[in-house]
Amino acid sequence: MSVSSDSNGGQSSDPPLWSMGLAVLVILAAPLILYSLAPSGPLRIGDTVFSQGQQQVRVDASGTAIGHQIRETCLLDPNTPLIILQLQDGQEEDELLTTVQGNPVSEWPFCPPHTQVHISTRQIFQKPDPWDVPKRGLSWIVGG
Repeated sequence: MSVSSDSNGGQSSDPPLWSMGLAVLVILAAPLILYSLAPSGPLRIGDTVFSQGQQQVRVDASGTAIGHQIRETCLLDPNTPLIILQLQDGQEEDELLTTVQGNPVSEWPFCPPHTQVHISTRQIFQKPDPWDVPKRGLSWIVGG
């Protein structure tokens, strides 16, 4: 019986696994890095913005019924999505009329979905930080 061998001393010519892993990592990380470096554009009607931290905001129509009680203010959770309905026309400087988009909590003092609220531009940000979730996850693991 004869045994055949490769000219490379029996080793195959497959590409190393680490180089394929590095290529996949670059392909997946490039959009995330580009998104985090891109500047946010101007505010427009219909844009989605997010509340910066927990905010107390003024409900648009004074005396709007939220639940069974009449409320003039409500609370937004951190990172609550809001849709811009109206920009600064005839309103105070840096104030927007928005509607609460995706808040499933509909109990007072929190703003129920589709409530129109007045919010300052200092209380919002346009795009979420893509590094926020990994930072919170690592701090939770390390912190306990």
